[in-house]
Amino acid sequence: MAEQTVSKDLEDVKIEDDRVDPWKVECNSLKGIDYDKLIKTFGSSKIDQALIDRIEKITGKPVHPLLRRGIFFSHRDLNIILDLYEKNQPFYLYTGRGPSSESLHMGHLIPFIFTKWLQDTFDVPLIIQLTDDEKFLWKDLTVEESNRLAFENAKDIIACGFNKDKTFIFSDIDYISSSKAFYVQMLKIQKCVNLNQSCKIFGFDETSFIGKISFPAIQAATAFSAAFPQIFNGKTNVPCLIPCAIDQDPYFRLTRDIAPRLNAHKPSLIHSGFIPALQGATTKMSGSVATSSIFLTDTPKQIKTKINKYAFSGGRDTIEEHREKGGDYTVDISYKYLTFFLEDDEELEQIRQDYSSGKLLTGELKQKTIKIIQGIVADHQERRKNVTDEVVKEFMSIRKLAFEY
Repeated sequence: MAEQTVSKDLEDVKIEDDRVDPWKVECNSLKGIDYDKLIKTFGSSKIDQALIDRIEKITGKPVHPLLRRGIFFSHRDLNIILDLYEKNQPFYLYTGRGPSSESLHMGHLIPFIFTKWLQDTFDVPLIIQLTDDEKFLWKDLTVEESNRLAFENAKDIIACGFNKDKTFIFSDIDYISSSKAFYVQMLKIQKCVNLNQSCKIFGFDETSFIGKISFPAIQAATAFSAAFPQIFNGKTNVPCLIPCAIDQDPYFRLTRDIAPRLNAHKPSLIHSGFIPALQGATTKMSGSVATSSIFLTDTPKQIKTKINKYAFSGGRDTIEEHREKGGDYTVDISYKYLTFFLEDDEELEQIRQDYSSGKLLTGELKQKTIKIIQGIVADHQERRKNVTDEVVKEFMSIRKLAFEY
């Protein structure tokens, strides 16, 4: 195959100061990633009030707080998906999870909370890809352990409340070996991307495993309905909307670039930011650093201890100084967590004002956050108890979903 020209979607993206890619997220500011700068660098589009107003108008429902507050802040061709919805034409949702730990943490929960809202609001099918093969290639895990973790992570995902009749969850290790259609789609993608492009986008070099170099084609394949004939009745060109954290965008710049050569729609995307680590917004929660994260398996006591001990504070050195000058909510991790998980906008704004004025102390803010997080985790744990191995197998069975195309 002749060498292809790298398109706009495939241009190498470099972030000055901040680093945002599929394997690492870090910045130098306690306020966190500069998302406006990231939009300009990545070449995506900002989700503005006009777009939010349009979503509310065509759905007849208020948008999710994660969208209203700018947690989901960027998109690629979301208007195309809204056009389809207005014309009563089909599309589907695709999101995923790379299973590298027994349990999800609160940061992993964000895309699934929002994806459930999208599915409920637009009433469309959802495909969730578990990239256990990726974690085998990048982590110190056996194939068997990666596959087992995918099955366990599926339980946390199902506990978010997805409708079994409208949702297909699959592990790469299990599904690729049983689906000719998926493998064929992978092959077509692999033939569209040369080594130079793969290295340019993902930073691979001569020391990289060939499995890593070829993996992006696997993640890209799910964005094309041709890979799932059992879901789409053989229709090979159903458009796709991908809700994901923006660090996954390089995979889908690649996908969007090769879509025309496959005579397929470019997938649309809607990007979220990151829930910061307990120690501060210079990096995101990490499943490999237990003290940086609140896991969905944590007890109320563990949650309380982690937030009290590790959550970076925007408060002053003394109570007297805090009362006089107020706290800095822009760097305070407890406040940042409330922007993700406290549903009441008016209450959140009152907390911001009280903390900024010094009326609300850091310890009091932490107690509010602890209570909210404890409630979310406890509710999740109750739902997860009902997700048996048999339930997981039902979600992961290859079958037609409850949609007509």
